[in-house]
Amino acid sequence: MGAAGAALVLARGEEETQCRARAWRTVFTVARIADLCTRCLAWPLGPVGRARVRHHGGMPSWIDTHCHLDAAEFAADRDAVRRQAAAAGVAHCVIPAVERANWDAVRQLAHRHGDSYALGIHPLYTARAADADLALLAQALEQHRHDPRLVAIGEIGLDFFAAGLDPARQEQFYRAQLQLARRFDLPVIVHVRRSADKLLKGLRDIAVPGGIAHAFNGSLQQAQAFIALGFKLGFGGAVTYDRALQLRRLAAELAESALVLETDAPDIPPHWLYTTAARRAAGQPQGRNAPAELPRIAEVVAGLRGLALAALARSTTANACAALPRLAGLVQEN
Repeated sequence: MGAAGAALVLARGEEETQCRARAWRTVFTVARIADLCTRCLAWPLGPVGRARVRHHGGMPSWIDTHCHLDAAEFAADRDAVRRQAAAAGVAHCVIPAVERANWDAVRQLAHRHGDSYALGIHPLYTARAADADLALLAQALEQHRHDPRLVAIGEIGLDFFAAGLDPARQEQFYRAQLQLARRFDLPVIVHVRRSADKLLKGLRDIAVPGGIAHAFNGSLQQAQAFIALGFKLGFGGAVTYDRALQLRRLAAELAESALVLETDAPDIPPHWLYTTAARRAAGQPQGRNAPAELPRIAEVVAGLRGLALAALARSTTANACAALPRLAGLVQEN
């Protein structure tokens, strides 16, 4: 997450492509990260189709619990990106919203491809959000409350790393959305960046039906606190970096029941897609993260745990369904 301006002027279209990519990607150096269901049975699955999480020809199937498939980076080939993910074994994607402007987009994509979605206001977008957006979010949740593909409120949370954001305003939106999660009995997908303790305080003050701590990179104590509150922890591209010692230790040692997998595509590229600043300056583009990278990320996690891929696929699928219970009606494990 780079300069304050990048975080504050995010917008869809060409502006988003430039600012969002700059805000999310340029900090994913190796040093920063260290700090820090099947092939589709029918494509697309359609509004009432179910993805069956099973194994075909020995290939495990996966749930990507956090993928921004609506992002401008995928505008040119969005459907192909989802097909490639399905062919790689990604049976289901959870597509979280980030602001009012993309609530319809994530819902339509989820129905188009047989995936699921979450509605919310991301902390990086609180500067541009209107207070009235919270009431509009409540209206959208009421309108779609019986939609089985609406699985959570998200992406919400707190970000105390990006410069120029008002912590008080972030907390206002975070707590208001926790109240909505209670009202609509939905889990939450939370953004955690140098904010775990504050997030946990909010969750203790306003109990919600669990959820996922997305892109978790906190301490063992913080991880255990989220787990105690009924949350699963999302592991993605950051765990693939050798220097992410603490994160890799958590991925290896936490209870298997605590883990879910994600790409956060197009953000947080795994190490094999990362391009150094020097190479970017020389004209080599940053590799684009996509949901098809999830099986390779899973290989890293399985290797850290000394676990067979098939076993990790089964457990993380079960964990995703436990964190987001409506997934169980969309994804069947056989």
